[in-house]
Amino acid sequence: MIFDPTIITDHLGDIGEGFMVTLGTWSSGVALGLLLGLLIAVAQLFGNSLVRAPLRMFIEMIRSTPFLVQLFLVYYGGPSFGLSLDPIPAGILGLGIYGSVYFAEIFRTGFESVARGQLEAADCLGISRLQCITRIQIPQMLVIILPALVNLVTILCKETAVLSIITIPELTMVLTGIGSETFAFVETLLVLCIGYLLLVEACSRLGMLLELRVGRFMQKQPR
Repeated sequence: MIFDPTIITDHLGDIGEGFMVTLGTWSSGVALGLLLGLLIAVAQLFGNSLVRAPLRMFIEMIRSTPFLVQLFLVYYGGPSFGLSLDPIPAGILGLGIYGSVYFAEIFRTGFESVARGQLEAADCLGISRLQCITRIQIPQMLVIILPALVNLVTILCKETAVLSIITIPELTMVLTGIGSETFAFVETLLVLCIGYLLLVEACSRLGMLLELRVGRFMQKQPR
């Protein structure tokens, strides 16, 4: 077997575009998942039973079903509910919903890690619930939950490969398509592995940097 690098160099433009689509859908899906996850966690902790019960059912449904099934439901089932989306928006929405329940559990754990005495003191001082969340709880819990958040973000990066199923021209779809055209599957799949490795490694390094920065920031705060 001879590795032919020209297979890759001849398609660098297509591979670059696929890489950017992967990066865009991944980052957008993570942003949506973080927002929804934070809202779900807050609703779980501070909402009444009428809010918590359906959220619990939603979380269990997402955690108990494969991401591919959820993606099909969003893309193919969406029009039945008046939600007709193009592949990329559907992929971002599916990725965001899938990640949101796991982000929610991480946020919930983080909120519960903050000493309750601080919350009671804030309430006595007349600090609103929103100010308490944004100025007291979130800064403290970030140190605890950052490793879990980074781990989940890297998992979502690898899940973007599933988006090729609904014809999103991301890295997996582009490189497997090139492999089908040229029959150079070793070259294309090796580059695919390297692409995901670079994305995940970059995310892990950024996560480590954020952990150091947040840790140093919290050490400087008055106790």
